[in-house]
Amino acid sequence: MNFSGKYQLQSQENFEVFMKAVGLPDELIQKGKDIKGVSEIVQNGKHFKLIITTGSKVIQNEFTLGEECELETMTGEKVKAVVQMEGDNKLVTTFKGIKSMTELNGDMITNTMILGDIVFKRISKRI
Repeated sequence: MNFSGKYQLQSQENFEVFMKAVGLPDELIQKGKDIKGVSEIVQNGKHFKLIITTGSKVIQNEFTLGEECELETMTGEKVKAVVQMEGDNKLVTTFKGIKSMTELNGDMITNTMILGDIVFKRISKRI
């Protein structure tokens, strides 16, 4: 399954509590909570490029499945991680105690991030 496309945020759960737990300042949490961000994914075989635009903040990450890479987190921190594919429609990685899963189903993409007992879920639709 190819992940390539642009996706706009439709809904999210536990944004504020998750962002607070990862150390994002309250001011940025309040600014970001109602923005319908857009994610662009370009997949070329096992290589992925992600551009995540939330208001004026843009995060760009590139990785190849199964290889160590450096990812920029939502706090701007750079972390080392390895992204794996589960099945043919789910990307999975772990960094700084956070498990991240991104699953594609038709035109919907669901990103779930788990930190301790906090489950942050974002659902986006292909545009």
